Amino acid sequence: MWLYILIGVIALLAGIAIGFFIARQYMMNYMKKNPPINEKMLRVMMMQMGQNPSQKKINQMMKAMNNQK
Repeated sequence: MWLYILIGVIALLAGIAIGFFIARQYMMNYMKKNPPINEKMLRVMMMQMGQNPSQKKINQMMKAMNNQK
């Protein structure tokens, strides 16, 4: 009986460890393909919306987005 419990606990711990590394690898690949927004991307988006952004406005929006994280 104790052997079954021990095997179950070991399998659970191994599953958690393997799941962690798979999730970590997936997130690293995702961040490589979809990088977080930077100032240049923000400037292009604002210009596409018809705004002519100043550096002060860009800095304010970057600070607001970084505070949300």
